Amino acid sequence: MKRLLTLLILVTLAFSMTLLSCEKQRDDKRSTTKGGSDTETKISRVEELPSFAGLVEKLRPSVVNISTTSVVRTRGFFNLPSPFSEGDPFEEFFKRFFGEVPQQEFRQHGLGSGFIISVDGYVVTNNHVIDKAQDIEVILADGEKYKAKVVGKDSKTDLALLKIEPKEKLQSVTFGDSDKLQIGDWVIAIGNPFGLGHTVTAGIVSAKGRVLGLGNYDDFIQTDAPINPGNSGGPLFNLQGQVVGVNTAIVAEGQGIGFAIPINMVRNVVEQIKEKGRVVRGWLGVLIQNITPEIAEGMNIKETKGALVADVTPGGPAEKAGIKRGDIIVEFNGHKVEKVVDLTSMVAVTPPGKEAHIKVIREGKEIDVTVKIGELPEKASMGGEKESKEKIGLTVEEINPQIANQYNLEEGKGIVITDVEAGSIADESGFQPGDVILEIDGQHIKNMDDYEKAIEKLERGKSVLFLVKRGKNTVYIGVRIG
Repeated sequence: MKRLLTLLILVTLAFSMTLLSCEKQRDDKRSTTKGGSDTETKISRVEELPSFAGLVEKLRPSVVNISTTSVVRTRGFFNLPSPFSEGDPFEEFFKRFFGEVPQQEFRQHGLGSGFIISVDGYVVTNNHVIDKAQDIEVILADGEKYKAKVVGKDSKTDLALLKIEPKEKLQSVTFGDSDKLQIGDWVIAIGNPFGLGHTVTAGIVSAKGRVLGLGNYDDFIQTDAPINPGNSGGPLFNLQGQVVGVNTAIVAEGQGIGFAIPINMVRNVVEQIKEKGRVVRGWLGVLIQNITPEIAEGMNIKETKGALVADVTPGGPAEKAGIKRGDIIVEFNGHKVEKVVDLTSMVAVTPPGKEAHIKVIREGKEIDVTVKIGELPEKASMGGEKESKEKIGLTVEEINPQIANQYNLEEGKGIVITDVEAGSIADESGFQPGDVILEIDGQHIKNMDDYEKAIEKLERGKSVLFLVKRGKNTVYIGVRIG
């Protein structure tokens, strides 16, 4: 009996140990399988990250570096600028003993980027890269250098078209559709930052339709692909290798943020420059502004979307079609208008003479209007903008409700400074955006014609006296025309 009991105990122990061994093997197998799964997942995630190597290799030959040389004139001694500001009493004291401070010329070098749009050598870049340059050199990816000539440029969109005469056919870019870009899409910037040569950066589209206050046609793509000085004019590519933008601006305060002009706008401008040597824009003949919550409340409307008509140009396309002050334009040719830049961009690319279907809200009711688009006058933009940078470095505009609101001015007639070119005579003399020009050499300035006539009379080597209103004060500014 004892032997039988002992045998049963041994059999039970053996069976239990067998079960424990099998369970351990299953646990080990599960552990091994789980570990393998984690490794495979990690590898899979790494493989999902994009590599741009192959794409970049294909795109590099169509991207160029641009080197410019310009002549800067200033007064001073021994390659140093004059220590005297205009009107400084010490300058008169100095002249008595040493004579007039001589004028000097400096050769200034600049760098930028661009890209080839045709096999026969047409190159697109930013206007600010080549503006005022006496010599422009385009350097290909293989190091080949060519002198370039300016076919045309457009300061309003900051674009320029160059032409080189290559020895053989070049590799050109393929255009994409910037309207199809979505926030979060990968993009690649190739250019010449800091003069280092071809450099590639990547990031995503972080916003669209950005307005930076650089002009009436601001509609930038915002990206976190690093863009640095020297990248200006270079292409922004999508993952299909298509150009979707032209890298143009950076914000000093916002590191890692860059801005590009949408390629759909670029194509329209470049095609016109190539065919006509200039850009012809559509013109509606209205002064418009965005709708603030305060305006919406005052007008008893629910939304702040749309472009509010602040004024209508007499005899312009809008007036002829029946558009009135106070109308809110909410749709243009079937496209929604949510803010001012939407309307200005769409009108600008509409060929003059073409009819446009516009939907406006007037006193709470929707009204359909058909407008025959006119041609934007060369001497006027939305408010009559005029550049006089050739002589002193000022951009001015006739005062209108929109401009008066922007610079906190009293409405009425007059000329206001909207931009002062950095390093220009005007900049050195102390002009500021928002200054209202009252007189030039004693001549009253009431409108653009008065201003243009006064500027035409300016002579190099002579001084001219401006009277400007700055805030509530009036100040005289003396300018020596270089």
